[in-house]
Amino acid sequence: MTDPRESLSRAADLAGLLVAAVPADALENPTPCTEWDVRALLGHLVAVTHRVAHIARGGYAYDVPSVLATDPAEGFAAAYAAGLAPIREAWADDAVLTTVLHHPAGELPGAVAATIYTQEFATHAVDLAVAVDRLDLLDEEFLAEVDAIARRVVPAEREGFPFGPPVAVPDDAPAHVRLAGWLGRALPAPVG
Repeated sequence: MTDPRESLSRAADLAGLLVAAVPADALENPTPCTEWDVRALLGHLVAVTHRVAHIARGGYAYDVPSVLATDPAEGFAAAYAAGLAPIREAWADDAVLTTVLHHPAGELPGAVAATIYTQEFATHAVDLAVAVDRLDLLDEEFLAEVDAIARRVVPAEREGFPFGPPVAVPDDAPAHVRLAGWLGRALPAPVG
């Protein structure tokens, strides 16, 4: 079995690539994550970097707010990038994979929490890519792996989950569309 920290790191890096690609004039754009515009989603992703490191160190997820306000002049990309090293440091010890962590979904082994955060980073990377029209930055091969995992661990009937019911998409749709659909997001049809 692949170490879930590898996928967590890849997903966090993919999200970081998209965070860095957001132009300043796109902060009010809507996202497929309908409760947040780009600015709020960026603030959420910055918060998630803090939260992922915090729970791996034994902290409670809700010690960290869901969205951290970041001054756009200082840069969401810089704030996000600064959160990546603490994630890697906090998750470096193999013991974290079997340690029960205080995740927003409840008390979970670290390996399960890493898998959930992989899906969160990857899905929000898709949200940003759609919102700022940068689908070219998505790693479809990796997103296909995340989609396969999501379909194994996220039930179709999901009351109490932080996303809606699956949205039907064609089986031959790009991986980012399949992942988004499984996690309840209806993406706009591609232009052209």
